[in-house]
Amino acid sequence: MTGFAERTGLTSPARPPRRYLWTDAFALCNYLELFRQTGKEQYQQGAKRLVSQVHRVLGRHREDDSRRGWISGLDEEEGELHPTQGGLGIGKEMNERGPDEPCDDHLEWERDGQYFHYLTKWMHALDCLARVNIDPVYNRWALELAKSAHARFTYTPWGGGPKRMYWKMSIDLSYPLVASMGQHDPLDGLITYQQLQATAVKLADPHPESFLGTEITEMTAMCEGMTWTTDDPLGIGGLLSDACRLAQLMISTNLRESDRLVSLLRDAELGLEAFVRSRPLNASADYRLAFRELGLSIGLHAIVKMQRAIEQHPENFSNQNELHARLSGLARFLPLNELIERFWLAMDNQQSNSWTGHRDINTVMLATSLAPDGYMVLQ
Repeated sequence: MTGFAERTGLTSPARPPRRYLWTDAFALCNYLELFRQTGKEQYQQGAKRLVSQVHRVLGRHREDDSRRGWISGLDEEEGELHPTQGGLGIGKEMNERGPDEPCDDHLEWERDGQYFHYLTKWMHALDCLARVNIDPVYNRWALELAKSAHARFTYTPWGGGPKRMYWKMSIDLSYPLVASMGQHDPLDGLITYQQLQATAVKLADPHPESFLGTEITEMTAMCEGMTWTTDDPLGIGGLLSDACRLAQLMISTNLRESDRLVSLLRDAELGLEAFVRSRPLNASADYRLAFRELGLSIGLHAIVKMQRAIEQHPENFSNQNELHARLSGLARFLPLNELIERFWLAMDNQQSNSWTGHRDINTVMLATSLAPDGYMVLQ
């Protein structure tokens, strides 16, 4: 984390800040875990400094854009008070594609814009900071981000029915860049919204934006009948992390989501079976993507945490036996966690092009996997 902070201009004033929303969300949670483990104020201050820099870099128009100021369109003073109201950019090196430019599928991965699944990660990170600091302002920023993102990323199909979502939007959220829907975006949105609202209630925040009833209802409808199975390690890890958050919310808020929890665990197990069959962990470092594997490694930590939570709070789970059976089935994959961490801790593998080409995201997510509670546990 020290190396990451120096490389990206967080603690090195001479370096221009280089912010990337996904990586920074995990980094924020890592600072909270370092603070929890050490009690050193420097880590809490690092978390707050990161939030400020993310908002001032990714919440404003890029330097290579003719537009200036907050992407929300707010003036300077209001923008400082509501830095997430216009969403937050991804942080890609290339500027976004213009509304009249043809789409190049390969190049689109390198272009800026807004991803919903990056925004939900930042909402979660802000909410974790609010819980640790017992400060509603961070939760309020997460809620404002949720409302803005939901309003612009969701739409009603021409033929009617439940809303759907765009996968990628322009930096100012005025037009879609990729119209298809991310497989887990509605699920990430639903559980994150439930988390943010629960925190607002806990902190007794009286502001009206703390209520996400409409957004939760619409996300619930989008999730109906969906299957979450994927053989992508990052996606599987995300399912397990979502399941862990859901289980904690079921305990802390008496949320009735036992059936959804079972379905997430079932689909995660199916995905893990498919992933293991393809034997991707036998390849050399140059043919592997650390951050995707580390996403799985992070998620695997959730299995034991959920087992303990259900044992300690059986009254909150109407289908304990089924949940125990699902988690026991998932537990056979726990050795993958050590395999992945040990592989990417090896210095030889950290010399590979696949590691050095994504050094920031790889190092931050490896840190999360080694000490996951800042990210995984709703304090």
